[in-house]
Amino acid sequence: MTPALSVWSTKLGAVTTASTPELEADRQALIGLIKDEAVFHGDFTLSSGKKATYYVDMRKLTLDHRAAPAIGRLVLDLVKDLDGVVAVGGLTLGADPIANSVMHESVHAGRPLDAFVVRKEPKDHGRGRQIEGADVKGKRVVVVEDTSTTGQSALKAVEALRREGAEVVAVAVIVDRKTGAQAAIEAEGLQWLGSIDLDDLGLAPQ
Repeated sequence: MTPALSVWSTKLGAVTTASTPELEADRQALIGLIKDEAVFHGDFTLSSGKKATYYVDMRKLTLDHRAAPAIGRLVLDLVKDLDGVVAVGGLTLGADPIANSVMHESVHAGRPLDAFVVRKEPKDHGRGRQIEGADVKGKRVVVVEDTSTTGQSALKAVEALRREGAEVVAVAVIVDRKTGAQAAIEAEGLQWLGSIDLDDLGLAPQ
């Protein structure tokens, strides 16, 4: 029997499971692509400033036609039980293709979600917006990320969304590096949801 997809929920401190063998097939296919095409070994500096001997470059896959639909379905499955969520997005650039994939897959699944983009800084021209796309004021939204290290990129997006009047209910990540992001997100009272971790990829936390 195909094992169920693992989902982490730090708000409840529990492990839940998603429902279908089809989603687990998506997850296993994505794990294979990540191992084959998105894990690079060497000396790297992560966005957090931390040093690492490998780098998981998820943008090679979030922008890949083979992986993007599965990513959309997996993230959509992570957020399916969150009541009232109407949009997903996060800090540009890493979150942008994920949000787009989720938006498209949500239409196919009959539960349409909109997408938004959080700029690193507000525009200095035009309408001066920091958040583009869906109107998030007064709306329940989820922040998405491709990989997590310390959670600071997600928290920067959370801060901007809260200033705009959004209710951020969770952060959903494709690859959890298990290096502190979960605790940082939980400390903000947000639910943490993940699809793949380093054990799945045969990598050790750094």
